[in-house]
Amino acid sequence: MWNRLGAWAIALLSGIVYGAAGSVAHASMLGGMPLGVVLAVIGAVLLVLALRLLTGDRWTALAGGLGIMAITFLLAQTSPGGSILFTTVHQTEALVWMAAPPLATAVIVAWPDLSRVRGRGREASAPR
Repeated sequence: MWNRLGAWAIALLSGIVYGAAGSVAHASMLGGMPLGVVLAVIGAVLLVLALRLLTGDRWTALAGGLGIMAITFLLAQTSPGGSILFTTVHQTEALVWMAAPPLATAVIVAWPDLSRVRGRGREASAPR
């Protein structure tokens, strides 16, 4: 039980750290190409996917995705001086960054565990 809680806490913290980095870098451009949002989304998807594949636990992947979403939501709030990370100048990049991690997390968490299906197929086809 403590191992699972520890894994969830580490996944949540990893998601928070990566979500903060992605929120800061999402508007970076390189030669007119939105390199920041592309790398941030790829990294977020790979983080959640790695958590799911390495632990085999949907809840750990969900914790990582929720960490990304929570810090992005927190950093997107308007402060008294206005938002400095999510501006109208890079509105498309901001919308992609805010939408892609939740969608990817939903798909990765909902994806069925195919290892059990493959295991049953081998048992049924094995000679007796």
